[in-house]
Amino acid sequence: MQVSSWTELTWMLNVHNGTAKTPCMMGPCNETLSLQPSNPQFSLGVLVLLALLMVLLALVTILGNVLVILAFILDRNLRHRSNYFFLNLAISDFAVGVFCMPLYIPYALTGTWHLGKGLCKLWLLMDYLVCSASVFNIVLISYDRFLSVTKAVSYRAQQGMMSNPVVKMVAIWVFAFLLYPPAVLLWEYMSGCSTVQEGQCHAEFFNNWYFLLCASTLEFFVPLISVTYFNVSIFHNIQRRQRRGSIQYCESPGSSSVSWRFCFLLRRGPSLSETEDSASSSMRIKKESLVAESSSPSRANSVTPENDFSVCAKARSKLHHDKKIAKSLAIIVCVFAICWAPYTLLMIIRGACQGKCVHPILYEITFWLLWINSSLNPFLYPLCHDKFRMAFMKILCPKKFAILRSSSG
Repeated sequence: MQVSSWTELTWMLNVHNGTAKTPCMMGPCNETLSLQPSNPQFSLGVLVLLALLMVLLALVTILGNVLVILAFILDRNLRHRSNYFFLNLAISDFAVGVFCMPLYIPYALTGTWHLGKGLCKLWLLMDYLVCSASVFNIVLISYDRFLSVTKAVSYRAQQGMMSNPVVKMVAIWVFAFLLYPPAVLLWEYMSGCSTVQEGQCHAEFFNNWYFLLCASTLEFFVPLISVTYFNVSIFHNIQRRQRRGSIQYCESPGSSSVSWRFCFLLRRGPSLSETEDSASSSMRIKKESLVAESSSPSRANSVTPENDFSVCAKARSKLHHDKKIAKSLAIIVCVFAICWAPYTLLMIIRGACQGKCVHPILYEITFWLLWINSSLNPFLYPLCHDKFRMAFMKILCPKKFAILRSSSG
């Protein structure tokens, strides 16, 4: 989403005691900066290896996100509120793999942009747009999970409002477009000149660290803090439910009256797996019948110890499942931070020192690490949920899915 430091590296490797233009914002457009002699380029074998790795990463990104999109289209069970945000994330990450990576690979390997200035602007605009949308979708997914666990009643009440997730999905793209693309398109005209040389492709604000700091705050630091808060809150909420439920009361089937009350509270506690399925009317009917049973003294007293113990076992299983989801969300936050933090920090530092204090190769590695996040998302997000796993099995292994379905049915 970003700009090419690999081009700068190749340029420096090819130029001996040459000159380069400095940014318009830092001085006149014809001002020059002396460059020091440099070392030879990579060998042919290294370039071939890099090309294979880049193409492989692009293919993994494309195929992984296509699988998520196909699963959503083919499996009706996935079409409820929260999963629409996974679809939105998959679309943005798919665009990274199908458009941004393929255009950048020859530029990264040769150090020269051969596709013209117009396509360069389009590539930059799309790159910044889809990567920003990917980040904001991650925040939206975490926020949705946060509401489903901590605000379960109001969350279930909104399950039938299909316009609500659609509006949020569109808002993600609008906000992502307003962050970087206007600067990509208008910076050259506002500054009065261009800093991009012939054969290069990078944003005009490449060395303006003031803008980079402000934009990165909105694109990375605020989302990281928000996602961390949401997921920590989910984990603490599950822990509080576990303590409040007092599972120890469920261990003895003899104390029917006491254990029933505690287990019922435990089952009614906001659960991530429950709220995902609450969109279906059958589940709501079951919950209403359960409430009716608990409010009737005769029915409550007629619960046998065996049924009481079964309810407690199911409640304990649900809590265990929700704890696994909380751990998977923590992994998601860590992966997001690992993939985005190095690039964001180096981008700001590099802009502040005009590229003199950050090695181009190190910067390029962090640039690709950022794109790796789009390759990992299809595995980190949908694979945390049983329904997505079953949908993937239905697409990739239909025979195994049929056998599993027949055995469970």
